[in-house]
Amino acid sequence: MSAAVNAPGRAAPGSLLVAMAVGDFRDRVRRPVYAVTLLAAVGLGYLAVPDAGGHWTIMDVGGNRGVYNSAYVGVVTALAGALWLTFGGFYVVRSGIARDGTTGVGLILAATPLRTDRYLLAKFLSNLLVLASMVGVLAVTALLMQLARGEDRTVDPIRLLEPFLLLSLPLMALTAAAALLFETVPLLRGGFGNVVWFVLAMVLAIGGQSASAPLDGLGVHQVARSMGAALEARHGTADPGGFSLGLTKVDTPLGTFHWGGFDPSAGFVLARLALLLAAVAVALLPALWFGRFDPARGSAGTVAVPTGAEAAGGPSALDGPDPAGARWAAAPGALPRTEPRRAGAFGRLLAGELRILVQGVSRWWWLVAAGLTVAGFALPLNAVTGLLLPLAWLWPVLVWSRLGSQQVENGLEVLLGAYPSARRRLLAEWASGLVLTAVTGVAPLIRILVAGDAAGAACWLGGALFVPSLAMALGVVSRSHRLFQAIYLPLWWMLVNNVSAVDFMGAIRVNGSPAGPGPLPVGALSAAMLAVVFLVGSVRRNVKG
Repeated sequence: MSAAVNAPGRAAPGSLLVAMAVGDFRDRVRRPVYAVTLLAAVGLGYLAVPDAGGHWTIMDVGGNRGVYNSAYVGVVTALAGALWLTFGGFYVVRSGIARDGTTGVGLILAATPLRTDRYLLAKFLSNLLVLASMVGVLAVTALLMQLARGEDRTVDPIRLLEPFLLLSLPLMALTAAAALLFETVPLLRGGFGNVVWFVLAMVLAIGGQSASAPLDGLGVHQVARSMGAALEARHGTADPGGFSLGLTKVDTPLGTFHWGGFDPSAGFVLARLALLLAAVAVALLPALWFGRFDPARGSAGTVAVPTGAEAAGGPSALDGPDPAGARWAAAPGALPRTEPRRAGAFGRLLAGELRILVQGVSRWWWLVAAGLTVAGFALPLNAVTGLLLPLAWLWPVLVWSRLGSQQVENGLEVLLGAYPSARRRLLAEWASGLVLTAVTGVAPLIRILVAGDAAGAACWLGGALFVPSLAMALGVVSRSHRLFQAIYLPLWWMLVNNVSAVDFMGAIRVNGSPAGPGPLPVGALSAAMLAVVFLVGSVRRNVKG
């Protein structure tokens, strides 16, 4: 429960605001999705400072990189972390208001004299604290990577931490404010908003590197100009080969040059402060329409309690917290168990799980899916495998994200604890996702089979197994639909940008043959994720039993 419930009714406004923000922050950092996102950020920090002979890099300065001193390691880790946390961190912090609605805290807040702008400011500070804590862990990761690589072990705390303060934190503030704004806009509150943010984050990641980006964007231009000057001093030419920020593979290890850091101008610092102020303004903007759970303000002033039918993109798609036990007071042992009817049980269970999975999906969703199927029979084969199959296996992303988490997010976990065969139910739930994957990708499969492409068909099968396994594993572990969306969307983005290492469906072709991992490793990974589903399900069942 939020700290607002325990705060004294007549406490000073400032202390109440801080208490709400800190209490909310403590609650969020205990959630699995926070740990997963943090681990991913630390992994990206590791990739930002690769081994000297490595072929994967985050920053490429004309085929060169800086010597691993505090200035360079700090900048490259701060920029890499900003790119990831601007995207992934959004999914971690965007449920604060919905959680107050589902836990009943919102009704208590509606009866207090707490002003809406102060409530929004407290939620914004909570979001920012969560993201800033991840930035702090990244800063520690940068220090450890500098010492581990050993090219320059002289630690300069100012040069190391300055990029996190000037480059990362303003973007975290903007992300924290955007998450709050999305929660108060009905159209963006659910799964559709998650996809919209993915697109916006991609636009920010690309457009924010431009020299003409508003408020200096990501701040990359300042860094690139400073590094270009350092390269000019070494090579005698300015910017030999360009500047690249993002995970890329290079044919040969990068050369090195010494870079002592950039000296931010007063205008640059003011622009970063302006970005912070803009984030505060965005966070407070919903005060114009958000009624702080007051029923008298009508539906525009409240945040609806999400339901499973809305997960496919409806206005309040499962953005609440884990409400298990909030709606069902009985303990698992108090529920009666029924004797199973064996004959045809799995078939009936699969049909039921499939109906639950697609419940609430609009007719327009099915029309688009049908249009993609028709296009799969009309387009040339290379367009079907390289473009249409990835599109067909992107369209159901909001529906897949229900797998493994729907019963938790709808408060049915205790009720389903009475089911006599938990493993069979989990298998049926996974199989329903497999059926949906096969149906949406059936046209490319038929075209591939007609063309006699056995390798392509095997890769298609590997992808059909991989998607529901990933969704189930992430849903069961995190108990939330958002983690799958946060991981699958960038995975799909890398695939369509020809990163063959993540091509789980055989869409990337070289000389007509799939260039990605073979179906066997993809299938093995799918089996491992399914094993995690059964293991975690059994452990939780035993603990609660």
